Amino acid sequence: MTGETETAGTGSAELRAMAPEAARLMRQATYASVSVAGVLIAAKMAAWLATDSVSMLSTLLDSVLDAAASMVNLVAVRHALVPADREHRFGHGKAEPLAALGQSAFVAGSAVLLIVEVVRRLWRPHPIENGDIGIVVMLGSIVITAGLVMFQRHVVRKTGSLAISADRLHYVGDVLVNGGVLLALVLTGLTGWTLIDPIFGAVIAVYILHTAWRIARSSLDMLMDRELPDEDRKRIRALATSHPNVKALHELRTRASGPAIFIQFHLEMDGAMSLYEAHRVADQVEEQVLAAFPGAEIIIHQDPSGVLERRKTFG
Repeated sequence: MTGETETAGTGSAELRAMAPEAARLMRQATYASVSVAGVLIAAKMAAWLATDSVSMLSTLLDSVLDAAASMVNLVAVRHALVPADREHRFGHGKAEPLAALGQSAFVAGSAVLLIVEVVRRLWRPHPIENGDIGIVVMLGSIVITAGLVMFQRHVVRKTGSLAISADRLHYVGDVLVNGGVLLALVLTGLTGWTLIDPIFGAVIAVYILHTAWRIARSSLDMLMDRELPDEDRKRIRALATSHPNVKALHELRTRASGPAIFIQFHLEMDGAMSLYEAHRVADQVEEQVLAAFPGAEIIIHQDPSGVLERRKTFG
């Protein structure tokens, strides 16, 4: 390191990123998902008992695990919103990817249970009873879940929450699952072919596993401090080097921790520049980057240009 000063964003990234409105939206999203899951469990339980459909059972199991995952999500989001403290200087944002990883386990578990039931029903096909009841319940489930997904999408756009995003992802899967169950009930009622039900159940199980993998991958990326997307990194470089007194930028590092984003890099400037002027330039660059990434925690190190030093390079 050749510079002696660093400048960081004023205040806590958690406090800047999690404005009261954003925190309120995230809490409302968790309460909404738990409530919707409870309503769907009651309705689907009644429909499954009336129809004895494996497709209906599949979506019931999915809703039961959705409720468990949403409860975990509720607790995790509340913890992630706690400001940084003495023991957690970077905040509590990692609670979000941990919750999302737990959700992926719940979702994958529901797929495994469903596959077991599908194999049993393929071996011993069973006619669906009271299919009309199942159709009505599925239509209602699709409407309620679609409404929740739309609200969650709004919350994710406002807050960037990974936990809410993961919750939304498996509820999007629920909309498709419910649509598949509805189609299976209708086709079975029209054709009388009992194998349609377990076949649709198998397709749904595969989709649920795919959803679980997507949630887990996003969670692991954040837990392992994966860099922000290349587009964001290019944008940071362009913003920093656009200042007329900045000659170059190196050692850019980025990561996300729940709702918080962390950015750090070295700025190369004229070595004859005073410490005061270098600090002023760094502050101006910081303001530009903050305008593009509101709430980010930014650390800038100032280097004199042209100085030979060992730098970390990545492939």
